[in-house]
Amino acid sequence: MENPLRFLPLTPHQFHILLALVDGPRHGYAVIQDVDRRTAGTLRLGTGTLYTAVARLVELGIIVDAAREDDRRRFYRLTPLGRAVLRAETARLEALVRHAHERGVRPASLPPLPRRS
Repeated sequence: MENPLRFLPLTPHQFHILLALVDGPRHGYAVIQDVDRRTAGTLRLGTGTLYTAVARLVELGIIVDAAREDDRRRFYRLTPLGRAVLRAETARLEALVRHAHERGVRPASLPPLPRRS
């Protein structure tokens, strides 16, 4: 397997797409809905942004076209490399936050994210 570090850093869109695929294959609209729900609408993926990022992730071998449940939708799933890249990116982001905390930087007090139904 390739070194997952060579694919870092991921863009926020790429990170959230991979995160949406952790539990199993999803079609594009389901990825958009998952990201919207998980981020309470603070990160919105348009179809153009989604499919541009998906094409790149497929090209890199991080995700693949999965079996289709119907002919109208394409489903995508993480590859083993994709899971390794997601873990590596999570570790990279955690290290960034840890360094900020070591320097006394703490998050600003923000109002809670709105709950979405």
